[in-house]
Amino acid sequence: MSAHEYLLDNQAGEAKDRFSALSALFDPVTFRHVDALGVAPGWQCWEIGAGGPSVPDGLAARVSPGGRVLATDLDTRWITGRTGPHVEVARHDVVADDPPEGGFDLVHARLVLLHVPARMEALRRMVSTLRPGGWLLVEDYDVSLQPLICPDEVTPDQRLANAVKAEFRQLLLERGADTELGRRLPRMLRDAGLTHVEADAYFPLALPAVAVLESANVRQVRGALIERGNLSVADVDRYLELASTAELDLATPPLVSAWGRRPSS
Repeated sequence: MSAHEYLLDNQAGEAKDRFSALSALFDPVTFRHVDALGVAPGWQCWEIGAGGPSVPDGLAARVSPGGRVLATDLDTRWITGRTGPHVEVARHDVVADDPPEGGFDLVHARLVLLHVPARMEALRRMVSTLRPGGWLLVEDYDVSLQPLICPDEVTPDQRLANAVKAEFRQLLLERGADTELGRRLPRMLRDAGLTHVEADAYFPLALPAVAVLESANVRQVRGALIERGNLSVADVDRYLELASTAELDLATPPLVSAWGRRPSS
């Protein structure tokens, strides 16, 4: 799958705002799990679909000295030259390209499998790179568990926001996204041969970074939303105005974090 096939590819200018918002919302969640898994100096880590530099740099700080962080993406423009000196950056397709060599103590992917139609194959490739005893941490939305951008729908503006989000979900589905992926992650990790599988979920609501994220996403697909024919130009632009002022209590879908360990023998 090429980069341009993703609904929210890294080539658009809005990607910078999206990565900044995702970092503010979800880096604390990611690193809470990373630290609980015991990441320490000397560990070898593979960050898949890195997007921006925040997670690779956070991992590098934890595995230095002596560790390694490989950060990969289909489009590396937002991490090349932007990470610290202890992060190796490479263009890589987790489904089409051979897995990196060397073996990893931690493999992490956040908001990647949702967009990959061959997601089980991608997961198996991730597992294949784990050293015995290594951990896989996968974090992804479950859009269908909570599909509303405004869960407390009272006003016409909130109803408009949810109508725009419904059209956005249809665009995701048309690109092959799995809107029920989050709930399946524990089973998928077990089916891939991992043990000690656990999971939890985080649901941001009424945080400023949610509004930034939503504004960036909708700006990027504004034309596609209008072309569907169910929303007018005025509808989409009104929603963008509302999102940019953070006047609505906006939410993301729950982010499910699931982790499992490759058996030691």
